[in-house]
Amino acid sequence: VNFLHNKTKTMAAPNPASTGLFINGSRETGQDVRIGNVTAALAVANIVKSSLGPVGLDKMLVDDIGDVLITNDGATILKSLEVEHPAARVLVDLANLQDQEVGDGTTSVVIIASELLRR
Repeated sequence: VNFLHNKTKTMAAPNPASTGLFINGSRETGQDVRIGNVTAALAVANIVKSSLGPVGLDKMLVDDIGDVLITNDGATILKSLEVEHPAARVLVDLANLQDQEVGDGTTSVVIIASELLRR
């Protein structure tokens, strides 16, 4: 038995026409997408930035049914957001992971990550 003889398979990308991914849609690439991703990340960071530090401001959050929550905790603020943009969602997920692993520093992580993206 020859163990060195391996069959290699080449994988091709699926045909967009057969998968239905581009029905009445388009694909965006390049600088415009990068700018959009950075803008979304900075928008999330700007929401929590003013709550950072000893002189951080409290946020008053009102949900769909009118319940009011006042907090300056970045994790709580980010959990209450309904984020749809993929890049902004990554920052919210990053804050959730930071909260699970360490229990603190969620606002700092979001601000640092957004500044790294901005630069």
